[in-house]
This record gives sequence, structure tokens and C-alpha cells, in this order.
Amino acid sequence: MIDVLVIGGGNAALCAALMAREAGASVLMLEAAPSEWRGGNSMHVRNLRCMHDSPQDVLLDSYPEEEFWLDLLKVTGGATDEQLARLVIRASSTCRDWMRKHGVHFQPSLAGTLHLSRTNAFFMGGGKALLNAYYRSAENLGVQVRYETPVDAIELDGGRFFAARVGDERIEARACVLACGGFESNREWMREAWGQNERGEWPADNFLIRGTRFNQGVLLKHMMDAGADIIGEPSQSHCVAIDARAPLYDGGIVTRVDCVSLGVMLNRDAQRFYDEGEDFWPKRYAIWGRLVAQQPGQIGYCIIDSKAVGRFMPPVFPGVRADTLPELARALGLDEAAFMKTLGDFNAACRPGTFDHTVLDDCMTAGLAPAKTHWARPIDTPPFYGYALRPGITFTYLGLKTNEHAAVHFNGVPSANLFVAGEMMAGNVLGKGYTAGVGMSIGTAFGRIAGSSAAGAALKEGAHATA
Repeated sequence: MIDVLVIGGGNAALCAALMAREAGASVLMLEAAPSEWRGGNSMHVRNLRCMHDSPQDVLLDSYPEEEFWLDLLKVTGGATDEQLARLVIRASSTCRDWMRKHGVHFQPSLAGTLHLSRTNAFFMGGGKALLNAYYRSAENLGVQVRYETPVDAIELDGGRFFAARVGDERIEARACVLACGGFESNREWMREAWGQNERGEWPADNFLIRGTRFNQGVLLKHMMDAGADIIGEPSQSHCVAIDARAPLYDGGIVTRVDCVSLGVMLNRDAQRFYDEGEDFWPKRYAIWGRLVAQQPGQIGYCIIDSKAVGRFMPPVFPGVRADTLPELARALGLDEAAFMKTLGDFNAACRPGTFDHTVLDDCMTAGLAPAKTHWARPIDTPPFYGYALRPGITFTYLGLKTNEHAAVHFNGVPSANLFVAGEMMAGNVLGKGYTAGVGMSIGTAFGRIAGSSAAGAALKEGAHATA
């Protein structure tokens, strides 16, 4: 019998598999996707948010525990388990040497990424390179991997894991780690979670999925039906405003549009609806998908002028370009009169200041609702650019409640041999909101914890079986 069964194939699953194997357990990984699509959403990641008390190779200055915690507290609005959040934060300070041992390389933050050189360590080659490194290491260590093996259900008795089912096949193991993602790719479930709004729209019908099509939430739903303790709200997710021309699945990081804080955001009625300069972009980029989802037609338009060009990471699709604002309004299909009034009111409300996109500067509007509190400069220098944006869902926050050992809970009691990591438990730390790179911090921390816990449970049972 296999010691540890890991269900999933992304970062958290690989961390669990590697840790369990290093602890001496035999390990089998089951990945629902074919090998060319392996890795779930991890193929699209770029970096890891890291606590550090002094400069460390690619990380500048310091980013101490308390600052990390306060950043997380702010974006979640307090919807987080402090004990587990601090566990993740502390683990982020010590994981990179282990990651390097398994072939992951780091580089300084990419040019055009905003405010991340101090807080986030970037993976050389991005998520695909990280995944390939982990899969190579897993293979070298003797971890077995089966692709195109979606698990339909698991057998439980009193919270104890016995076997996983793949169609008619039954796979037994002494312990199991669930790390197979959320339900963002399940269009029907997303529609149910978001419901119908006051305009009669079904917002989720206009959502794009930034990552894998394989995160259907099958095992999450199965665990909910089996009585596992659940945490998180179904409609809460990592939800980003992305280019409306992005594909339905797997558009990834390059479809994100990062110039919102440098311009203005309009809805389809050509009205502004939120403060574009509320805080640094890495702490606010993941609120814009939800904000756009609440607008008519679930669409927004980011408008910038030539002063913003070169100050943000260019997305994969070029913006709509025009030499005049009326021309841009027409090109975007927006009402020209409403567009010009909104832009005119905004430009008139901008107060003189010293523009500095690296700090919370004093460029702001006065007498305008909603205000733009930082980086507010008139949109007045041609050429002008516009990007149509849709909500882009990265992963959902509804998941399994857990503890510091990554155990799945049933009626408040932790399972002895069933553990969870990654997006399936991220809601313990992320009740809402997001800050750049923290998903990888959670997945890496709890993947490693789950792998160690599963190995410990499996080897203990194996010893009893042979005694």
C-alpha cells in the first residue's frame, strides 16, 4: 500500500509530495490534467511574498513579520485566522533554501512590476519553471505521478481516509493530502455562488477564468457533502480586472492590466465608481475584478494618457489608441457626452502635487466623488489609451477548515490521516481580498506542512501494521 496519496498537481501538491518523500514515505500524486497542462494555476504564478528582517539576495531592505501581517489584515478586512496567517508569514521566511534544493531559482523583480522588489521573490522562468523543477525533483526522489487521473470521490469513515476513487478504480493509502484547487472553473457553481443581481444579470456569465480549466471543485463538493468543516464564502475569490479579450481559461498573468492606478476606471455608462489611487497596486489589484463584477454588464474601462506609458508592465494586448478623448470614447463604444463630462470633471478636480508612483504621493482630487487619493493627474496628454476589462477569477476562497497541522476537520475534530493544502484551504487565511504573492506563500507553507503531517501519520500506521 502507498503511504501518502497526494491529489493535485500544482505547487501545494508538489510541496506536499516532496516533503512526504523526504520524510521517508512512499508517495503517489494524482493530477487531473494531462502532462502538458499539469500544475493547475501554479503554471501562471510569478513570485512568492516573503517575510525577511534584512536584505536577502533578490529581496531589498526588510519586510518584517508585523508589516506582512498588517498588510494581510488590511486587504482581508480582518477576515483571516491570525494563528494560521502568522504561520504562513513565518514559513515564508525559511522556505526558499528548501525550494532552491529542489531546483527553483530566484531573480529580482521584473521591470514594470510595482512596489514588489522589497516584498516578493520572483521565480526565474515563472511558474512553469518552478513546476518543472519540482516535478524533476519528485521524479528523482521516486514520487510516482499519474496524469489524466481525476478523483471522483474519497472513502471516509469517521473522518479517517481509506481510499480515493477514480471511476471504477480504488486507490488505497495510509494518508492523503487534498491539494486540487477551488471551483472557479465550474461555471454552474460560479453562477450559483454569485446569483442574479438587481439588474436581472447573472454576473458570473461574464467572468473569465485566469487559470486552469481543471479546477471544477469536484472533491471540494464531495467533502462538503461528507460533512467536512467548511470555511469561506462561495462568492469570495482572487478576482482581478483583466483584458476583456482574454480567453475563457488560462489567460494567466499577461492578461492583467496594471495601469488602473495611473488613470481612471469607468463603467459602461462612462462613470467612475471607485478610488483608483487608494493604495499601492499589489495591495489593491485584486479588488478590481469584484468591483467590475458589480458594474452593469460586468465590464469596466481603464483610461490613461501617454504620461502613464512605460510606468507599468505592458499586458499582452495593446490598448485601444486615439489622438483625442472623444475619438477614444467612440472607439470604446462609450457615450461620448458622458465620457467627456466624466473626464472633464476628473481633470478639473486634480490638484497640483509631486507625482511619485513609488510612494503614496500628494497628487489627489478635490471635490470629486469618488475621490482619487493618490497619483491623480489630468488625462490630457495624447495619445490616449483605453482597455476594456472583465472580472478574471484566479481561485475561489470557499474551502476546508484546517489547523496548524493542515488536518481536515469534521465537526471540529481534526482527521488523523487526511490533510489539505493550497487553494482548497486558502480561505482560512484569505476570507476576502488579496495581496500579491500571498497565494504562493499559503500553498508553499501548507503544502510542506501537509506533506510532513501525512508522512508522519502514514509511517506511524505502517509501523503499527508491521509490529
